[in-house]
Amino acid sequence: MAAEHAVMSYAAAPRATSSHLHETDDADGAGNANGAAAARLIDTAAIDCQGVSKHYDGIPVLRNITASFPAGAVTVLAGENGAGKSTLFKILTGQIAPDAGEIHIGGERIAHFSPLYARLAGISIIPQELLPIPDMLVYENLLIGQEIRDRYGFLNRRQMIRKAEALLESVELDVDPRMPMRRLSIAATQLVEIIKATSRNARIVLMDEPTSSLSSRETEHLFRVIDRLRRKEACILYTTHRMEEIATVADYVAVLRDGQLITQQPANTITEPQIVAAMVGREINNLFPDLQSVAAGAKARLKVDGLSVAGFGAENSFSLAEGEILGLGGLVGAGRSELLEAIFGLRHSSGSVELDGVPLPRNNVRAALGGGIAMVPEDRKLAGVVVEMNVLDNTTLPHIGAFRNAFGLLRRKPRRRAALDALNTAGVRYSSLNQKVTHLSGGNQQKIALARWLITQRPKVLILDEPTRGIDVSARSDLYNQIIELAKSGVSILLASSDMPELLNLSHRVLVFRAGRIVGELPRHQLDQETILRLAMGAADER
Repeated sequence: MAAEHAVMSYAAAPRATSSHLHETDDADGAGNANGAAAARLIDTAAIDCQGVSKHYDGIPVLRNITASFPAGAVTVLAGENGAGKSTLFKILTGQIAPDAGEIHIGGERIAHFSPLYARLAGISIIPQELLPIPDMLVYENLLIGQEIRDRYGFLNRRQMIRKAEALLESVELDVDPRMPMRRLSIAATQLVEIIKATSRNARIVLMDEPTSSLSSRETEHLFRVIDRLRRKEACILYTTHRMEEIATVADYVAVLRDGQLITQQPANTITEPQIVAAMVGREINNLFPDLQSVAAGAKARLKVDGLSVAGFGAENSFSLAEGEILGLGGLVGAGRSELLEAIFGLRHSSGSVELDGVPLPRNNVRAALGGGIAMVPEDRKLAGVVVEMNVLDNTTLPHIGAFRNAFGLLRRKPRRRAALDALNTAGVRYSSLNQKVTHLSGGNQQKIALARWLITQRPKVLILDEPTRGIDVSARSDLYNQIIELAKSGVSILLASSDMPELLNLSHRVLVFRAGRIVGELPRHQLDQETILRLAMGAADER
């Protein structure tokens, strides 16, 4: 979840009992290769999968999945990136067809897989990769397929706007419904997609990492929506890489690993360590490594003075020391991403930014890169990777000049060796360097967005905007260690995160944002989630 506060304050629904469900295997098991031991809920199943398999380019991504998912309950699908969760969702929504096996929805066998059939069957999805129509307005996106028309068949836009305003208000999203979708932040777009998927009386709702960009307050709204859906007897399949969310929302847990169903059982019969062990095939201890103090007398690496970002009137000033991890906290729309983009030169701004005492030209990405600033953006599809390029090209793209010889030709072996080292460090799962990035899971795309900055010379300042969005627990552990090691080596890090445990455990200091302005600065010994949330929501004295 976005913060432990959301889990603590959410009144979870009563957990399911084990009377209808049987464990498929122990948490350390190798999975059900023949599906014979898979959990069955046929009497109450909204979805019944029998031997479902899928391959991409000869590589199996789902292997003989046999499982049932009940109505009126939340089943969390847990697994590492590439475990097959999103592929199963694509099959259920008719985007692709399985290579083998059968699926029954409400007792009726799916004979032809198509998005139209899925919609008619009452299947709705909140996708991990958000797909709004950017040139349409917010209310048009929200009410696609549910347009309100007058008696002559013309759109009643006034009524549609009023309905959209009510839907947005239900999750306290302060957005003008007449605004173009392209102007919304990732988090706001995620909330719009949640509203769209859950306001259509769907019988089956698929939620693929729905809280990945949400703060604690927005996460609480989602949990309440889930409660309403559960009471309406909807079947909810929910994926998350945040372990604390599983205990909060799950009635059942189904763990996938390497395309196989490892175990499926009531949430109250499996512990977090057992879930993690089933996901990765081993135990993971100490998710967050020890954070050493910033060296005494460390020089200021980055100085921001009076920086004002277009669209926000506030001027912000702060400094970042060598080897320091400076966290940025705040709610949706607080201005964290916009400030980071301004420092990197992506967004128009005024004020000054100095790197090692040298002023950087404003609004100039080339100058930021040349000075030693790197950025992993929040929106990986838009700015983090080039999905139609292959893994090798994506990883080495920012440093292509470093691999040319005197004649301008690429040196193949050094380039491949550097890419392999960086991909291994970032824990990317892929079949070959020639594989297109669009065929990787969202989490592995995110890892590539980081891996490209681990090639050749390390940056002086690394900007990380929601770096673990869509990344599984094993990769998170690797990434957290990498972040700590980078800081130890002298890299200064700006970390914007909506994941409260991440923010609290990785930051030497935290700046709290509200309405584009820094409203609080907390040293490590004063960091706690409630103080951050009070500042972010305007419920505490500003500094």
